[in-house]
Amino acid sequence: MKKHNYKLIATVFIFAFLCIGVNVFSQEAKSDLLLNLGYFNNNNSYSYLKATAKTKVDGKFQLVKDVTISFYINKDSSGNLLGKAVTNDKGEAILLMPPSAKDIWNKSAKQSFVIVSTANKNFDETKANADITKAKLQIDTAENKTIKVKVVALKDTAWIPVKGVELKVAIKRMDGDLNVSETQTYTTDSTGAISAEFKRDTLPGDVNSNLILVAKVEDNDQYGNLSVEKSVPWGAKFNYETNFFRRSLFARRGQSPLWFEIMAYSIIVLVWGVVVYLLLLLNKIKKMGKA
Repeated sequence: MKKHNYKLIATVFIFAFLCIGVNVFSQEAKSDLLLNLGYFNNNNSYSYLKATAKTKVDGKFQLVKDVTISFYINKDSSGNLLGKAVTNDKGEAILLMPPSAKDIWNKSAKQSFVIVSTANKNFDETKANADITKAKLQIDTAENKTIKVKVVALKDTAWIPVKGVELKVAIKRMDGDLNVSETQTYTTDSTGAISAEFKRDTLPGDVNSNLILVAKVEDNDQYGNLSVEKSVPWGAKFNYETNFFRRSLFARRGQSPLWFEIMAYSIIVLVWGVVVYLLLLLNKIKKMGKA
């Protein structure tokens, strides 16, 4: 009896081991999810957070969509939750800073943001964080179309100039920003300011000749992404002249060049003249046949 019990126990043990092994190996290995968190302050009026999710496939990074991400301020606890968002086709999830975070936001000049992705069948839970010091840009203009931009950061309760911050000064356009001059970037001096010369005098503006200047700090480790805009009447005046009533090769009907119309109508007359002449000859031949 003991031998039979031993055999039964051994059989059950081996069977259980095989089932566990098959279950383990049948599960696909999850990929590593990489999260990046950015802070954005636009025109000193509103702020938002942008999370980017990506993973490595065959040695190349690919953006990941449909990942649910939770945004927190200071620490990832339920009381500090700012909101949730799902990544789009570009792997980005954006969350505007909610009014509920105002009290925590105003407590300190420095803030820490945390994002946590929800685990799914392809990825485990992943975290990322970003530490931000409150800062803003100030933009103004001076004589000879000079642009003045200043970077200030909050320290205790006062805004102080920041030295050594790299920024861009450009003109806002529909298909992208255009630098105001050949200089690509500027670095603030000891007063936290930079000066840029406007050298796009031939650039047309809107109906009132206005252009929108934009100054940007991008992907700064301390201050995140900052931008500020200002409208200026520096656009070149553009007088629209219509060619609707002018003769040209691609003009409307009746406004093509005279030589073109003469040539076209001459060809039409010659073709139909030949057709009429042939019809007359056929009629003459018919009459001769009857005679």
